[in-house]
Amino acid sequence: MKNKVIVLGSNSFSGAHFVDFLLDEGVETVGISRSVEPNDVFLPYKKKKSSLFKFYKLDLNSQLDAIMKVVEDIRPDYVVNFAAQAMVAESWQHPEHWFQTNTLANVKLHDRLRKCSFLCKYVHVSTPEVYGNCQGLVRENTNYSPSTPYAVSRVAADLSLMTFLKNYNFPVAFTRSANVYGPGQQLYRIIPRTILFILLGKKLPLHGGGHSIRSFIHIRDVAQGTWAVAKNAQPGEIFHFSTSRNISIRDAVKLIAKKMNVRFEDCVDIVDERPGKDAAYLLDNKKAKTVLGWQDRITLEEGIDETIQWVKDNLDVLKRLPDHYIHKP
Repeated sequence: MKNKVIVLGSNSFSGAHFVDFLLDEGVETVGISRSVEPNDVFLPYKKKKSSLFKFYKLDLNSQLDAIMKVVEDIRPDYVVNFAAQAMVAESWQHPEHWFQTNTLANVKLHDRLRKCSFLCKYVHVSTPEVYGNCQGLVRENTNYSPSTPYAVSRVAADLSLMTFLKNYNFPVAFTRSANVYGPGQQLYRIIPRTILFILLGKKLPLHGGGHSIRSFIHIRDVAQGTWAVAKNAQPGEIFHFSTSRNISIRDAVKLIAKKMNVRFEDCVDIVDERPGKDAAYLLDNKKAKTVLGWQDRITLEEGIDETIQWVKDNLDVLKRLPDHYIHKP
């Protein structure tokens, strides 16, 4: 029989691309998100018009019973959870909203899912933010040292899941990915925002001069790894998805500017750094490569070229959409 998967947070950038990947694999997929599906330019799976996909607009914070009815009706082999309040700097403004979604609502979900005997694996999409500011490559057993309310809220859910594993044998596995990017990403993220601002002749605010170091990884490489975790990871395992190429945000913006034939100095404004921003978190991906046979395949240059083309192809639509994060409690 074909696998069945429920993707929580299917309207998110990572969730939408994971749905797209699953449909390419011929997997029956159900997406659940609290908002209506966004503009089709952000949903790569829309081009497929696949009969294998069904979407439900349900809020994890207020409609858990309805979500669990879908789970019990579908009886999925796997549940993969991308649903989270995910902005870092903004979590300082209303930390209780981040704890409500990322901790309390998730713990309630897990307490219901643990009773689903048909569930083969629950994949919890976590974040490297749980490690805080680190030196060198971070391995999966690195101690937690969160720097923001967002990161603390994610640590709390991760630790709760480990108690569920120990006490209930709940089949959870974790993923943590470096900075994902690619076509279809929200316009407030650094790579699509830089491209959009250059095309519109606007100056990009570069926080702290952009000296934070990151490892940008293409979303399709992450989707492939996430599916490998669902099928092959042992309960309790954590897997990192990243590239071996580390680059400052400043240099990534310079690379985009060069590709678009503009001067870096002409397209950025240096502004104050955001509170609690980690200077670096660079993930060791050896375990994913050795245990799962996973490999990052798309270079940063290839991915940026693809994202530039996506913005250009959809500029008439994108320029009318918000280019900044809009918070929803």
